Amino acid sequence: MPEKKRVLFVINSLAGGGAERVLTTLLAGSAAWAERYDLHLALLDDDPRAYGVPDWVRVTQLDARHGLKASLTQLRAAVGRIDPAVSLSFLTRANVANAFAMAGRRRPWLISERVNTSAHLGRGAGALAARAMVRLSYPRARHVIAVSDGVADDLVANFGVRRDRVSAIANPVDHDTILARAGEAAGFVPAGPYVVAVGRLMPNKNFAMLLDAYARAAIPARLVILGEGPERAALEAQAARLGIADRVDMPGFVANPFAILARAEMFALPSNAEGFPNGLVEAMACGLPVVATNCASGPSEILANRARSAVTGPMDVPAGALVPTDDAAAFGAALQAVFAEPRRRAAGAAARTRSQDYGVAQATARYWARIEAALVPRGRPVPAPSGEMILRSGVSR
Repeated sequence: MPEKKRVLFVINSLAGGGAERVLTTLLAGSAAWAERYDLHLALLDDDPRAYGVPDWVRVTQLDARHGLKASLTQLRAAVGRIDPAVSLSFLTRANVANAFAMAGRRRPWLISERVNTSAHLGRGAGALAARAMVRLSYPRARHVIAVSDGVADDLVANFGVRRDRVSAIANPVDHDTILARAGEAAGFVPAGPYVVAVGRLMPNKNFAMLLDAYARAAIPARLVILGEGPERAALEAQAARLGIADRVDMPGFVANPFAILARAEMFALPSNAEGFPNGLVEAMACGLPVVATNCASGPSEILANRARSAVTGPMDVPAGALVPTDDAAAFGAALQAVFAEPRRRAAGAAARTRSQDYGVAQATARYWARIEAALVPRGRPVPAPSGEMILRSGVSR
């Protein structure tokens, strides 16, 4: 029997996060492909693992300590040992390291972009180097898998990726697991009805705006924000200034968020930018109506099945409401409108129905179709970027 071809997946770590959950969900759904291929996973950072992987995946643990240079050199050495026929990476630093590690090997490599790249990298001197690195490496991938059409459009318009080398595959949502875990006892129980938001406590998630909106809305429900991050102290101080600290709960990272989501009245997504908001679809799978910002990229595609520009008004969404970014007045008004019955019940039912379009089987099959297409020889592979330029970039995530 001929030796199986090796397929290498690469990600920064399996610490808690949306990309990490997506990758492990895809691996768990890949039993059929594990019979045909030898599956490997390289983790750049030796962080505590929030998610497990199936027994059929061989894990190579590196220790780059969140550094780009160490990520490049350690992954390059690991690729030399594993000798994959194809590789697929998730997250910007892993994508850049993948490009460097596969340079000169005449093997195809793919990347998966999880965020709206322009919004994620931001502006400033450090961002300029990171943007240059993305422009140098991403167009050379055999294929770029974007997490939404908005992310794909941004890569084509601003980072030189050819339209025929990029496609959008929505994140998978494991409805069976979500429903099973939703029925478990909640690790945190708020003192009354509540609206829930989920995400890392960082500026781009804009929980500061959510606090302002919640204070304006004055709805008969608490606000629960699940997640941890550098903005915690500032958000707690803001809640105190607004006089809502006694109605806001911030329990941090929760191992089973679904038990909390399933018992909520509504879900809030106040982000300035997203790639594909996993928490949004997971909340919808729990039957929650949604108030979200119409940010780039993802919410309009998920909630309204259309581009951002095609959403004509806040309530032009069966599953809830979409409002402009960073507009506390509009977000607060939408919280009031969607919370009121019968809108809340109808929007929750529409959200659950829409979430069924994001199944594990569909997403896994589409990812593997791209991987297997890359394994088919099609002429000389495009050259990978030089190590010197990579080392000048400021890519950390």
